Amino acid sequence: QVRLVQSGGLLAQPGGSLRLSCAASGMNFRLFPIDWYRQSPGNQREFVARIISGGSTNYTDSVKGRFTISRDKVRNALFLQMNSLKPEDTAVYYCNTKYRGMDLWGQGTQVTVSS
Repeated sequence: QVRLVQSGGLLAQPGGSLRLSCAASGMNFRLFPIDWYRQSPGNQREFVARIISGGSTNYTDSVKGRFTISRDKVRNALFLQMNSLKPEDTAVYYCNTKYRGMDLWGQGTQVTVSS
């Protein structure tokens, strides 16, 4: 069974840092583009970051210079390092990839940025 399982996140103060993880089972992460999305209350799910098989990355403008997406090929896992967090980063974060016609999502991780 192909699954994406997330961990990390929770609560940080403005200016603080958190790291999200997304572990894949049943597929090799390094062969496919993988994304992070987020959704805050009352808003649509939005794209945050992407890493492709060659290692190139791209980010939505609001997180450039603060967030870093990376991949561990040995552990078959995806990470999102979030620095200089702002209250507007508060959302549920999801990892996502397309695999053999399936649109796979992690279960979501709550990130709250508040003093």
